[in-house]
Amino acid sequence: MSASPPLPLPLLKRIPPGLWAGLVWFAAALDPIVKYVLMPPRQEYSLSYPRQGLDPLSAKLLLAVAFALVLTGSALLHRRTSMGYGLLVAGTVASTLAWRQDQIPPMQYLGVDVALCYVAVVRPRRSSLIAAAAALATLPCYVVLRLGLGIHDGGVIPEPYIALTVVIGWLVGNSVRQSRVHTEELHAQTAAQAVTAERLRIAREMHDTVAHSIGIIALQAGAAARVIETQPGKAREAMLTVEKTGRETLSGLRRMLGALRQADREANGESNREADRAQQPARAPLHPAAGLADVERLAMTTTAAGVRVEVWWQGRRRPLPPDIDLAAFRIIQESVTNVVRHSGADSCRVSVDYGEDELAIEVRDRGKGTGADTRQDTGYGLVGMRERVALLHGDFTAGPRPGGGFRVAARLPLPAATTTTTATATKAEAAAG
Repeated sequence: MSASPPLPLPLLKRIPPGLWAGLVWFAAALDPIVKYVLMPPRQEYSLSYPRQGLDPLSAKLLLAVAFALVLTGSALLHRRTSMGYGLLVAGTVASTLAWRQDQIPPMQYLGVDVALCYVAVVRPRRSSLIAAAAALATLPCYVVLRLGLGIHDGGVIPEPYIALTVVIGWLVGNSVRQSRVHTEELHAQTAAQAVTAERLRIAREMHDTVAHSIGIIALQAGAAARVIETQPGKAREAMLTVEKTGRETLSGLRRMLGALRQADREANGESNREADRAQQPARAPLHPAAGLADVERLAMTTTAAGVRVEVWWQGRRRPLPPDIDLAAFRIIQESVTNVVRHSGADSCRVSVDYGEDELAIEVRDRGKGTGADTRQDTGYGLVGMRERVALLHGDFTAGPRPGGGFRVAARLPLPAATTTTTATATKAEAAAG
């Protein structure tokens, strides 16, 4: 099966963060050059960007250096975040010095705010707080530097507003980072829960399969030991059953372990399949999953082992969803195994009722039972059955019968699609009749 190609990212996410910061900064830097230098003189003027501000050669060179610093910082922001961010701050300071300004224009600092937002997203909180502190410390340092050079132009001080934009930029980036961390934690928790659920499922499968087979093997081996001298033919049949059951159990375990190893190889990215084939020359054939269709075979095997199993079918037998079909069979299998191992009874009755909206299962015997409330049972068999039923949102009961013996009952709800199919089939039969 070929993997589907990944969906393309939205356009806004495909643009590198350094490009966003660079675009904002260059837009703010080019605006005064076009408006107050390249355009024809107009009545309006700006104290922050005087027309003669770039007349000296040193101012032009300093502005070119500012553009070079910001361009380099924008290119490095994604790979070397701290250096790129520092170059953006330095370029902003150089730009204001080139214009001989005594205060940083708020628009010019937006590029730094965008870069700080990215820093807060990708770097730890401590690093982003240091970057925010550097951006805030630049504001009073720049004022002190300009005053030291003897520039005392008046005007409204924009530093408080610029500091507010710095704080907002950091808060936005930090919120995005916290959201990503929370999402990763949820994904990790979901993955851990999936692994735990899969381990429980494997444990249930291994217990149900192996426990039943070992019970049959023990029963047949005991019977063979008792009649080996008086009835060699019966002993031989019992030992052949032991061999057959053992081989089937071993084959099932190999399939399960093979699936686990295959999943582990895929997770680790192993690609040397020829070497793997050399290490595992004999691979167990794959078989369809067990289901209610195997109940008759289970009854025959158990009856041959010495415990007669009567199967009663009620309702219209029809295909069921794989999870319900497997769970129903495992419940019957484990219940019959418990009859063989613990009840001491020579027979049991299995009832399977196909209802319209639920599947009812009952296994009962007239053995000695357990004499205790199964809700306090600590064995894996009843716990596994109860877990299977709970996963399918059904009802499960197990306990001694009033008249003697033991009873296991489960009700598994059927999905609406199965119910609709049954109703359609019934109507078709009625029409045909």
